[in-house]
Amino acid sequence: MSASTKNKKASVFGFFWNAGAGLLKLTSLAGAGWILYSNLVIDHAVPLDNALLGNRISLENDLAGKVNIYASETGTGRPLVLLHSINAAASAYEMKPIFDHYQGKRPVYALEWPGFGKSERKAVRYSPDLYSQVLNQFIESLGGNPDVIALSLGSEFAARAASLRPELFHSLVLISPSGLGKSRGGRNENQTGQLHSILSAPLWGRPLYDLVATRVSIRWFLKKSFVGEPPQDLVDYCYASAHQPGAQNAPLSFLSGSLFTANVLESIYMHLQVPTCVIYDQDFYVRFDRLEELLNNNSNFSASRLIPSRGLPQFEMLDELTSDLDRYWDSLSK
Repeated sequence: MSASTKNKKASVFGFFWNAGAGLLKLTSLAGAGWILYSNLVIDHAVPLDNALLGNRISLENDLAGKVNIYASETGTGRPLVLLHSINAAASAYEMKPIFDHYQGKRPVYALEWPGFGKSERKAVRYSPDLYSQVLNQFIESLGGNPDVIALSLGSEFAARAASLRPELFHSLVLISPSGLGKSRGGRNENQTGQLHSILSAPLWGRPLYDLVATRVSIRWFLKKSFVGEPPQDLVDYCYASAHQPGAQNAPLSFLSGSLFTANVLESIYMHLQVPTCVIYDQDFYVRFDRLEELLNNNSNFSASRLIPSRGLPQFEMLDELTSDLDRYWDSLSK
């Protein structure tokens, strides 16, 4: 190899080495700048109004602390319990159309999972076991036997709770539930624990969460769950809910994978003894490839498809959704 060829290769190598080093330095500076911006500029105590009309009650959980529940008890008949999804900016506001529809017709309760909405947002390890324990604790306090509607990943927690204490539940409705796609092994507890420790490090945990909790990010993620545009009031409430003290704690557990149940179809759904209806169509975040398999193997399950919907039919197809709900509950009494 000639000296000139060696010099050219060395020059090219040097160019890419310097470019890489420069990019790394630039990325580091940008990261440091965002950390400073998050800590010094972003308001993490935005005023948060009540998500729903009605009274607020609470229960105390030994690990999660105070859990917020919106309650409208003016109606008669069987209680209805509503459970929102899990995401970076979740709250009971996701269930507002259903809550408003049944308010005054029957007792309605909307529980906010620990770490979200006006529930306490402690720096603890959130887990499916914790959430199912909280739900059963609340339903037991009601005297049991409500109809329960759960959304997305909240469906896994509701199904887990019902598998542990089926006598507490009259029925389940799972709107766009997770866990019905291709079989997932999931990370083991050590892996999720390590990832959670990395994500929640004091230096960058909150700034990392702030990246996915901007208005632009919230609107982008919500748009995936709507056929049309997401309502501005929902975007605004999500933003406020995501900018509370400790708001990063539960979502970082979600991002680490700690809140998903490995093989939930085989371990929970297939064995569920509570009458359960799946409401679905299309969803950017979850799939329903194995729904037919579930329907064929567990006679307690039925399904209803709402077309067109993308995961939050209560906002765009409320009349169709509530008609399906009423028909389903009526069928259980026959």
